[in-house]
Amino acid sequence: MKIDTEFNAKNLVPDTEAGEPAEGTVNRFDVEMVAVSKSYDGGARAVDEISLRIPKASYCCLLGPSGCGKTTTLRMLAGHEDVTDGDVLIHDRNVTDALPAGRGTSMMFQSYALFPHLSALDNVAFSLKLKKVPKAERQARAMEFLKLVQMEELAHRMPAQLSGGQQQRVALARSLITRPKVLLLDEPLSALDPFLRVLMRSELKRIQTELGITFVHVTHSQEEALALSDMVVVMNNGKIMQAGTAREVFEKPSNTFVARFIGGHNVIEFEGRTVSVRADKCRIVEAVGGRNLPATITSIEYQGPLVRINLVTDDRKDLCAVISDTRFFADPPEVGEAVTFSWMPDDEWAFGA
Repeated sequence: MKIDTEFNAKNLVPDTEAGEPAEGTVNRFDVEMVAVSKSYDGGARAVDEISLRIPKASYCCLLGPSGCGKTTTLRMLAGHEDVTDGDVLIHDRNVTDALPAGRGTSMMFQSYALFPHLSALDNVAFSLKLKKVPKAERQARAMEFLKLVQMEELAHRMPAQLSGGQQQRVALARSLITRPKVLLLDEPLSALDPFLRVLMRSELKRIQTELGITFVHVTHSQEEALALSDMVVVMNNGKIMQAGTAREVFEKPSNTFVARFIGGHNVIEFEGRTVSVRADKCRIVEAVGGRNLPATITSIEYQGPLVRINLVTDDRKDLCAVISDTRFFADPPEVGEAVTFSWMPDDEWAFGA
């Protein structure tokens, strides 16, 4: 997928009375943000003039450290935060000033916020009840979405009788029953244990693909973003550092922040240049025709099929190499051992190339 993020305000499409794109327009993107900023009292900027296009029917993760602006960005898409400057478009419709209920989005919050006195079925059907949909019809539609998230057999249980993962599935079905154009997810997996996180992220991707709608998912987990995303947006200090496919962002980080934050990279100053080298491309033996640095092993982390070897150079720069368990145990090094840290020139990535 080619990611297109280069655009400006002249691409804005005016809102129409019916809430649909103006005649003759082509809807290539489900979400567009044009020079969007969010400032609070005192002038502090949580989001600083970001522009972004999310292609149709894609899974997009907003990734970054705490306080980088990713959740504020999500809340502006949802209409739960006012936009200070700029414009937000959903399906080519300018929704910058629209109320949350009129945007065509639905938001799944980090705390699932299920009604404790309602069954799973009635939790999912609740929004339809507010719209005066007859009971039999709304329950039938709710059951369809419980089946989608594989919870139909527990439809009549109360939230207190459900596990965290099961509650999350109910919350997801409740968000989807409104048939949103874009589903917004605020760190939906953070409360789950590691096993359930892996299980649920595959379920999220399955459901997004099956429904063919765009999911925008906030996370601070690099692994989660890489596993789920058609598009990764890395943020820091209220700005977008890089937007692209998961492979592009991992293999070709745009700057040192992205390389370090995304993980699995060494940022190395060598012969007057700063480059990024993936840890799995590095070795701890001298490489003929390669780059070689003296280093000392500081720790060794066994990770099953892989072993992570952490090192420090003579000038106190931290490095790491990730090698297979087979290679490691064929001749295992020891902590404190002096070795040669090496990589090949073809495995370097020069920032901005």
